[in-house]
Amino acid sequence: MKTRSLVFTALCIAIGYIGSSLIIIPLGFVRAAPFQHFMNIIVSFLLGPWYSMAQAFGVSLLRNMTGTGSLLAFPGSMIGAFLSGYLFKKSRKFSLLALGEIIGSGLFGALASYPLARLFLSPDAALFGFVPVFFFSALLGALGGITLAYQLKDRQAFSRLLEDKHKS
Repeated sequence: MKTRSLVFTALCIAIGYIGSSLIIIPLGFVRAAPFQHFMNIIVSFLLGPWYSMAQAFGVSLLRNMTGTGSLLAFPGSMIGAFLSGYLFKKSRKFSLLALGEIIGSGLFGALASYPLARLFLSPDAALFGFVPVFFFSALLGALGGITLAYQLKDRQAFSRLLEDKHKS
């Protein structure tokens, strides 16, 4: 199971990187990447919080290495990815899968990005200045991710991943 989960996570990192590099909404000096949140939801649903957080880290790292992302992508995506997976693992509710991503990335991730923004981008960065942008990006991605996750729940192709995850 671990090998399958790791390979699937790596595949999702590649898909997330490509999608997040292509679908960017520039909002001031922050670039919203809703596809990152979309992938967080999918991996949280299929594999759980730790794999989702690893996927978010991998996509953020690749985006930063290639210049299509910023340092704010790390806390902005990883907190939401973990919270989304954790809440879904505990509740099995799609609403908490989405809420974890939206609150985790849109609020907690935005607030965690503030010190990085002050240090690397601008000392004039406002504490709550990132919340609207991160929230908007997470909301768009979560809506798309929830729609696909809900469709995947009864599909044969992903049943083995879901079965193995529920055993562990």
